[in-house]
Amino acid sequence: MTILNSIASWWMKKRMHQIELFMKYPHDVQHECLRKLLTSAKDTEWGKLHNFKNIQNPAHFRDTVPLQDYDSLKPFIERTRRGEQNILWNTDIKWFAKSSGTTSDKSKYIPVSKESLDECHYNGGRDMIAIYCSLYPETQLFTGKNLALGGSLKTDHYGDYESQNGDLSAIVMNNLPMWAEFFRAPDISIALMDKWDDKLEKLSQAIADENMVSLAGVPSWMLLIVKRVLEIKGKSSIADVWPNLEVYFHGGVNFNPYREQFKAVFKKPDVNFLELYNASEGFFGIQDQKDSDELLLMLDYGIYYEFIPMNEAGSESNKTLSLEEVDLNTNYALVISSTGGLWRYKIGDTIKFTSLNPFRFKITGRTKHFMNAFGEEVVVHNADKALSIACEKTGAQIKEYTAAPVYMDGTSSGAHEWLIEFDKQPSTIEYFTEMLDNALKSINSDYEAKRYKNMILKQPIVRSLPENTFYRWFESKNKLGGQHKVPRLSNERKHVEEIMALVK
Repeated sequence: MTILNSIASWWMKKRMHQIELFMKYPHDVQHECLRKLLTSAKDTEWGKLHNFKNIQNPAHFRDTVPLQDYDSLKPFIERTRRGEQNILWNTDIKWFAKSSGTTSDKSKYIPVSKESLDECHYNGGRDMIAIYCSLYPETQLFTGKNLALGGSLKTDHYGDYESQNGDLSAIVMNNLPMWAEFFRAPDISIALMDKWDDKLEKLSQAIADENMVSLAGVPSWMLLIVKRVLEIKGKSSIADVWPNLEVYFHGGVNFNPYREQFKAVFKKPDVNFLELYNASEGFFGIQDQKDSDELLLMLDYGIYYEFIPMNEAGSESNKTLSLEEVDLNTNYALVISSTGGLWRYKIGDTIKFTSLNPFRFKITGRTKHFMNAFGEEVVVHNADKALSIACEKTGAQIKEYTAAPVYMDGTSSGAHEWLIEFDKQPSTIEYFTEMLDNALKSINSDYEAKRYKNMILKQPIVRSLPENTFYRWFESKNKLGGQHKVPRLSNERKHVEEIMALVK
């Protein structure tokens, strides 16, 4: 195993030269990416509709092809799901990553071509290992097993035609080469189970006695598994169960509220944490520095990027910027064109660049996940940071949260209502509320202005929820699984009232 580990580590590190090339020549790489996308799709229905063969440059592309969202592309995607091909992309597409994005009843089916699977998602998985091996040259990552937490798959029948949909991680697992099974646990029959309660138990039992060296998955669900493994083994520390565990690859939600909880159950100071930004639509970023929450924008995965300044996101023009035109510390809505047949597609996430050489960024939230009922413009990044400060001040640890406005009733000011499931309760809710309020004021000047003398916004209302409330809410909506995430912020009260109804 030591020889195998050395060979695998050496092979992974070879990729770093290519990563350094796109870091050095980002604009050339992106221009070439767009050219290849247009050339590949010029004879598709979409390519003919938008005259791809005559598009000369990024500005021409921007002027010729209108911005898209899921609703505008849905008719083309649905035709592809039913067996029509050469619609959005020039090779056959039979896989669709099912994503809700939030917990709404409406599902999205993101097309996954062979090119997007091979050149984007697989390369992202390869590069997270390559970057990790580069950061930690003494790694023993190839001497044990990896747990990659995934979903399940379903086959859709349209007459004689079949297509498959499911969580992206399930699609990736189902198509992995045979040799990859050697490094993964549990067995794929367990990994792709669809009933989450049974899956959680069988998965935990299956990996409890394995030599696990790495974990990968959404923090909220991974934490459930790790805690169940500790129960099974009768241990209080994962160091006593998996002494060779060395890294947790995480993504999907902000990790700061979970970091201390993982450290508490790991009790293993040498476990590393590496953040990823992968979604159904593509693999976009990897943390490439130790002890940093900045992500390197991956530029050679067959994805062409554009950016909408958030202060213009609601305008009719929806002007986009290319990579050459972005600035530091400005919120942008992310727009992609990809080998999956997504064209100038607004994925709904917002980022801000922290470095332009190379291009590194932080995820700041969702275009629809913010509170602005009173002009306060609180985004998820503000909320996460304020909650982190409040936790530090009060000794609390947060498991999950959501928040929504309490609207003015004509006689009193409005407020923000926060529903929080604590892993460790604060000293008092009143003190936690005060610290949260003060932190938001210090972070967000618009919030501070609206809080002036309680004229528009009163102090926040913080409600501590019983353990597993969010789990029960997901269960009530048949939304258990790693692909479903708690909507952090909203301008309407649907989620908050559904959750409070469960508590009552």
